[in-house]
Amino acid sequence: MEYNHYVAYAGTYTIGSSHGIHIYDVDVEEGLLHLRKVVPVNNSSYVTVSRNKKYLYSIADEGVEVFAIQPDGDLVPINKQQIGGMRGCHLSTDINGRYLFVAGYHDGRVTVVHTHKDGRLGSVMDGVFHRGQGATNERSFRPHVCCVRITPDNKYLCAVDNGIDQVVLYRIDHQVNKIKQVDILRMGREAGPRSIHFSRNGKFAYILCEILNVVRVYSYSSEQGYPSFDLIQEISTLSDERDPHDAASALRISYDGEYLFCTTAGDNSTACYKIDQETGYLTRKFAIPTGGNYPKDVALFPDQKHIAVVNNESGTITTFTVDYEKGLLVMKGRPQKLDQPNCMVFHGVEKKPEVIRDVPEKEAEAAAEKLKQEWEAAENK
Repeated sequence: MEYNHYVAYAGTYTIGSSHGIHIYDVDVEEGLLHLRKVVPVNNSSYVTVSRNKKYLYSIADEGVEVFAIQPDGDLVPINKQQIGGMRGCHLSTDINGRYLFVAGYHDGRVTVVHTHKDGRLGSVMDGVFHRGQGATNERSFRPHVCCVRITPDNKYLCAVDNGIDQVVLYRIDHQVNKIKQVDILRMGREAGPRSIHFSRNGKFAYILCEILNVVRVYSYSSEQGYPSFDLIQEISTLSDERDPHDAASALRISYDGEYLFCTTAGDNSTACYKIDQETGYLTRKFAIPTGGNYPKDVALFPDQKHIAVVNNESGTITTFTVDYEKGLLVMKGRPQKLDQPNCMVFHGVEKKPEVIRDVPEKEAEAAAEKLKQEWEAAENK
């Protein structure tokens, strides 16, 4: 923990009463969230903080939107950038923060956007459509890029494609600001890869498979000039026996790199694994139902003693204390209610608000609608 105060940003779909990014003040010791305000964004289905911690990027109907993070965690819009395709579903940057990568679930596209030092989003540098066909079922009959993440050595971009059961690997050509495919990690028929994360030491990769409901562990290296992934373990995400409606949905690694968390829809559970720092192997500590429908994300509080589970279908965010030794989760407070939440990220801030209170959801949404009108009026001047 490096800051005196923290906020949490929750991205939502603009359906029902939700108008965008919800900002929560975080009670780290108690593991609780207090709604402060809502910042208007059209379908802010995914958000991520820049490498230098100054900016927040958000998916939007308009493409991608970037905000300046204020000392108290409030958000001020900087600009928007069209991405030349359908609305994205996941965002990440390279290690240096030079590029913003956008995953396109609906059109199977990987987009590279230039970022400026003052926070502005620049032009689209490259865009690549995936091709191919997976298994002939509802979820995987065509490309669906659902996660884009740089390798720890900043050499390769991993584009996780749920539809064609592959992780497509690109090299970044910094001279021309383009990406070039160099390899494919084939996951097998109906694996449904959804997300990839790397261990803190950069030696291992963890890939969540939505349809198989497993986490696959790979050793990673690039010593021969190409990315190398070798499968060393596969472990279930489920708390109970397999059900046709189960779908592994989110993957996170703790700040200290000691634990991996994942959620599974249908099973509606959260699982926790201990990471062996030498071998990369996972040992399951627990897999427990967490009381919400379709948990789309799980986020760790800065103290790592609490987690927040984002439940998309039930419209709630539930918080829990984590007992790593006993393998238990204990719910903290009442669930936060909001329509169609999709992701959450914690962020440390310099300035703590003078007053922290739970703003009623209707009041926050009404204020967001008014703020949206003010921003639109300013843009049209």
